[in-house]
Amino acid sequence: MKQSIKIFTSLIFLFTCSVAFGQNVPLGQETLVRHLDQELSGESTKRNLEYIARLHRMRGSDDYNEAIDFIKRKLEEYELQAIEVIRIPADGKIMYGTQKSRPAWNVDFAELWEMEKNDGVWEQKTRIADWESIPMVVAQDSHSGEVTADLVDIGAGTSESDYKDKDINGKLVLTSSQPGSVLSLAIKKYGASGIISYAQNQVTAWWKENENLIRWGHLGTFVETKTFAFMVSLKQARSFQQRLKNGETVRLNAKVVAAQTPGSYDILTAVIEGSDPTLKNEEIAYTCHLDHPRPGANDNASGCMAILEVARALNKLIAEKKIDRPKRTLRFIWSPEIEGTTALLNFKPEYAEKIKFNIHMDMVGGGPETKAIFHVSRSPMSLPSFITDVGSAFGSFVNQSSNAYASGQSAPYPIVSKEGGKEALHAVLGEFHMGSDFQVFNEGSFRIPSIYLHDWPDRYIHTNYDEAGNVDPTKLKRSSFIGAGAGYFIANIESSDVADMVAIMKQQVLNRASALLNYCQPLPVEQQENTKFYFWKNELEAFQSLKKVAAIQPNIESDYLRYISNLKKTVGAGKRSKANAQDVYSRNLEVKGPMSVFGYDYFFDKYGSNKERPAIYGYVGTRGGGFEYAYEALNLVNGENDVTEIRNILSAEFGDIPLQHVEDYLRALASINVISLKK
Repeated sequence: MKQSIKIFTSLIFLFTCSVAFGQNVPLGQETLVRHLDQELSGESTKRNLEYIARLHRMRGSDDYNEAIDFIKRKLEEYELQAIEVIRIPADGKIMYGTQKSRPAWNVDFAELWEMEKNDGVWEQKTRIADWESIPMVVAQDSHSGEVTADLVDIGAGTSESDYKDKDINGKLVLTSSQPGSVLSLAIKKYGASGIISYAQNQVTAWWKENENLIRWGHLGTFVETKTFAFMVSLKQARSFQQRLKNGETVRLNAKVVAAQTPGSYDILTAVIEGSDPTLKNEEIAYTCHLDHPRPGANDNASGCMAILEVARALNKLIAEKKIDRPKRTLRFIWSPEIEGTTALLNFKPEYAEKIKFNIHMDMVGGGPETKAIFHVSRSPMSLPSFITDVGSAFGSFVNQSSNAYASGQSAPYPIVSKEGGKEALHAVLGEFHMGSDFQVFNEGSFRIPSIYLHDWPDRYIHTNYDEAGNVDPTKLKRSSFIGAGAGYFIANIESSDVADMVAIMKQQVLNRASALLNYCQPLPVEQQENTKFYFWKNELEAFQSLKKVAAIQPNIESDYLRYISNLKKTVGAGKRSKANAQDVYSRNLEVKGPMSVFGYDYFFDKYGSNKERPAIYGYVGTRGGGFEYAYEALNLVNGENDVTEIRNILSAEFGDIPLQHVEDYLRALASINVISLKK
């Protein structure tokens, strides 16, 4: 511990000798910051959010289309340019890169009743669930069906033992699992007529704490066995279980009128056109996902309305000549999550070409009741970029300003809303998190560096309690501020900004180097060395990415490289781990997109779900799990990295992983022609 403190002190000394610590306003953007603080409205953002949170915005549905129409009217009111709804056919067959298009899904009616026997006749007694009141009670991709039947508790329902000595043929089954997980056994093999699920939410510290939550349920889009499923609360399930345990008969009447039909991915887009004749063809895309069950307030009406507010505020400030029109074009996109973005970048490849950077907002308004922690996340190590530090600079500024304001200190720009909270933000800056459309833009097919603004955890995510009342206008304003500031700066960056940018990068690399020391301390020596080596490689590549947008003066570059060299001497330069796998793979550019998309998994569909899963999917490292390893392993296939290099980078990023796991996964990808061995 003493050694770590000594090294950290040396790092602070190195930094303070080379750059002024703690800029008042990020990246010299005083005018921009002042006007954004005055113009952005958390109240307006929340009012817009309250409108679409009334809509059950499932892909291709009537309510989704109503939400599109609402945002389109707002864009017209705000006088954005090139407003367009792109309609991409989706029929369950057409492929867009790695996404099999999912047909539209609509529900016309759904109710679940408990029955009571009167004079020998079963009659409806108590309505347990109905679509009109809470649409989330019907699992996504349910099909029409009607049955009056007894309820049987099958527990998890995912193994044969759960069905021992139980007759469920023609019955309704109660399960703790997601409906799709019990489909093959409960419905297909044992003949149940429908599913009642009380599947709980994602595991957080608040897991199972609120027994009234109803969780978003899923049935497979492409499964052959068609059925329906209702979602109920833990409280309701426990009541059923106790009565069944006491020997009572619980008879239910379930009716669902729903269907999948050929439809389209409707994607709304608009721009603030750039001013530079050449650079305006380069775009910074603000993205979100519009689809979600009602209410879906924080997830993700918040992100949808935050980028709408960014569009309104920046366009108004430009029209009033308070800020200049950006040199590069700002594009705003509302689409279905992951599948819509994958479809768009394949259907309109020109978008993938002209979008150079992405700012993605998914869950950016959670108030204190949600227990949310806000993150300004970076792209993975496969895609190092200076924009990580742009996002962190604006995030750090809001952290400092909001903390000063909450503490009663002077804060010229508190970035608060009159109807919102006053607490400090405490955003987590510069970490990598998988999730949402962010992972599509960063994917190795497209390689669009991104900043990901999001809340995690959120105790109400994917439940009926994700309501507008839990969204904070101040949080909406602050997330909009970070996104607007970062995107506008990136859209204008030129050589005169490089000195400010490099100063920020020095500060942030110091922060990361300090965190690196803490992370490495308990690791075996070889892992420490490997992690440090790729840490510095990543930092230098992020610095070099600046050259794609601005010229760096030789004295600034040499000063930065000298600074990194001094840090290396203090922290340790590291060295690659030794391994012996020299095969090099190239990506098949005809197959564009991540392997696991939304409602469809390209890898397992092509590889065969009956085959043994590659071990990489089940592997858990110190900073990542199976899907992170698999996602990034494919990203690192570029025709240059050999398998050893890929394994070493994965180990530095997520924790040490066996070389064999990486080799086996890459061979599996090659077997389905996603990649090929380079001769």
